[in-house]
Amino acid sequence: MQLEDYFIFLSTNDIRLKNTRIGIETVLYEYIYRSRTPEEITKTYPSLSLEQVYATVLYYLHNKEEIDEYLTNWLEWGHKMREEQTNNPPPISERLRQLRAERLTLGKSYANQVFDG
Repeated sequence: MQLEDYFIFLSTNDIRLKNTRIGIETVLYEYIYRSRTPEEITKTYPSLSLEQVYATVLYYLHNKEEIDEYLTNWLEWGHKMREEQTNNPPPISERLRQLRAERLTLGKSYANQVFDG
């Protein structure tokens, strides 16, 4: 079996582990940035086999420069998406924020009545 046989190359910025919906960035983030062992990663993602995790790490080591760029792009994209969501939250988020504020105000009002009364 070739190393590439473990992956589905959907595009240059989307490489998934075969028979899963998990991208290599997920495994490599755990491995590189969180210093998790392949065994720890399989406990976090039980749909992955230990063999798949090792294959991902090995693929990274064989293509380090290319995959470092892939991960950098992925991290930048994630940062951009979080920033966009912060600047343009969906309407339901604003409504939930209002409900929480109202509940907090009511709770304080009730507490004042109990302790002052």
